[in-house]
Amino acid sequence: MKKLVICLCLIILLAGCSHANEKNTVLTVGAAASMKDVLEAIGKQYEKEHHDVTLRFTFASTGTLQKQIEQGAPIDIFVSADARTFEQLQQNKTVIAEHDRPLVYNELVLIVPKDRSSLVHSLSDLTNQSIRSVAIGIPETVPAGAYARQWLQSAGLWEKLKTKYIFTKDVRQVLTYVESQNVDGGIVYRTDALASKHVHIAAVAPPPLNKQIVYKAGVVVQSKQQKAAKQWVAYLYSKQAASFFQKYGFIVPGK
Repeated sequence: MKKLVICLCLIILLAGCSHANEKNTVLTVGAAASMKDVLEAIGKQYEKEHHDVTLRFTFASTGTLQKQIEQGAPIDIFVSADARTFEQLQQNKTVIAEHDRPLVYNELVLIVPKDRSSLVHSLSDLTNQSIRSVAIGIPETVPAGAYARQWLQSAGLWEKLKTKYIFTKDVRQVLTYVESQNVDGGIVYRTDALASKHVHIAAVAPPPLNKQIVYKAGVVVQSKQQKAAKQWVAYLYSKQAASFFQKYGFIVPGK
């Protein structure tokens, strides 16, 4: 009899767990690599406030995520580091922007390993013979790489440094290369640089360029979790999320 009661209890317990899992909404967020730290922090807070939602993140370059979304990857929310890419997906009716305004802004900076900070003080110092390698994201798929090329071109250095470039899959890989001293310098977002204790900011891109670095967020049209996805995007634009973005070095519009 005892065994029968125990078995019945186990069946009820398992059924309850199964029912709970059915109620749980899993959202997949495809976001620019530079958003990794801040979105994971915001995600933890959101899950505390919404026990029925689980957030799964996939971080990559904006260009890579764009291709994945266009090819039908199971992504519910897209957070882009490039406004033009986001707007292109909007025009193609692949992404819906409930909040058609910038989420946050960022700045582009030149970084070097901390113990080599005396070697580089400006972008032009990259032409020195002591600087043999400079990492940037692949300009065609990584927004930070495209901005880096634009900055170098405006300074008349793009062609002069062509033998020194090490191209990476995303901006976080640039940071890793500089931290490990596998390269002498790299161009990343300010938020990436602030996340590391092993790099030094040697120069900041001019304001006209930095004003172009706009992040946007929206719901992927093919998502089967439209209501939950829209609520998560709304949270990203909220005052609660704004405090996280500011803490991690992003520039919040109007702040």
